Amino acid sequence: MFDIERVSDLERKYVDEVLNGQFSSSNTYKMVTRLEKEFAKKFGAKHAVAMVNGTATLHMALEAAGVKAGDEVICPPLTMSSTAIAILHANAVPVFADVDRNSFLITAENIKKVITKKTKAIITVALYGLAPQMREINELAKQNELVVIEDNAECFGAYQDGQLVGSFGHMASYSFQSSKHLTAGEGGIIITDSDDYADKLRRYSGLGYAGISGNKGRITKDDIQSPDYDRHVILGWNYRMADLCAAVALGQLERMDELVDVRKNVAKMYSDIVSDCAWMHPQKVKEGNEHSYWTYVVSLDIEKVDWHEFRDKYIEFGGDGIYAAWKLSYQEPMFRTKAFLNREDLGIYDAYDFCNVKCENAEFLQPRLLQFKTNYYHEQDAVEQMKILKHTIEYFDKEVNA
Repeated sequence: MFDIERVSDLERKYVDEVLNGQFSSSNTYKMVTRLEKEFAKKFGAKHAVAMVNGTATLHMALEAAGVKAGDEVICPPLTMSSTAIAILHANAVPVFADVDRNSFLITAENIKKVITKKTKAIITVALYGLAPQMREINELAKQNELVVIEDNAECFGAYQDGQLVGSFGHMASYSFQSSKHLTAGEGGIIITDSDDYADKLRRYSGLGYAGISGNKGRITKDDIQSPDYDRHVILGWNYRMADLCAAVALGQLERMDELVDVRKNVAKMYSDIVSDCAWMHPQKVKEGNEHSYWTYVVSLDIEKVDWHEFRDKYIEFGGDGIYAAWKLSYQEPMFRTKAFLNREDLGIYDAYDFCNVKCENAEFLQPRLLQFKTNYYHEQDAVEQMKILKHTIEYFDKEVNA
């Protein structure tokens, strides 16, 4: 039985601490520092650097990895396009590797097919809360001297072969956007064991300030009160997280296990309902992998049941609605027309025709995926949705078997 609040008194307590500090310069960034320290500890990492969102963290990871204009970065097309957009932010080229039709995840085999002399990094995505086979991807990356960045925006607290997801790549990025396991309304954080990457992540996301590093998030009064102080030693972005967001994220972090367990429990309910349905195929979880179920996803046999008809009937019966998978990144208008805010004029993308990209498995899956909500924090709400889903399946079963 579970019955919890998405945001508790703990988060409110930490927010009050920030507000009670009156935003004085002496108190600024203290909560961010606490969040970073505790997040690194929770995930077994040497460093954590908090930022404004999970797209900024990916952008900074690419900059820290030394990705240059025109370099290629491999990523999956079946995910929120922020992953590919971060690559554009770094003036690099997204190269899309296909996914597995059963797990919906990028694979080492498909990554290998698109590696070129220009490839600098791989961004893996733990889609819906399930990580791809990271050991295989890491081995391939090592052979080709590539940096591995884990995009774990949808995956908190999952394991693979007993190892925490987030500890495989050179860097791992997380999101605190409102729909995620842990939320601050917005925000992101990135972890790494590399001192060099941590220093660059901090400096590049903090306006290129000289006095900050992986272990130091703010400059001191003694620094900035000197007229001779050289502040900016390199170009940087202003991606720093605010203390108010950090306060909420810290409270959520301390409650991470219960917040993640809710989604796992709801996913178990879904599995019990769809297990006997011949025209629904859940995301396959290979042995040794643990799923954290940001959402529960099935591939629908649309030759038997129309996607829109199923969704409409589910809502008609009282269901909360079903999310579709995102358009594949390379199918979005931005990529098809290269509307890259004048980056398309730099010559970097001339040789790339995104209209001709073909990832067959991803294209097969995208119009078939049904993404069911798992963020029901009161068990009775989840139970009611399961009844509606069962009723909807039974309704279409009669048509399929007629």
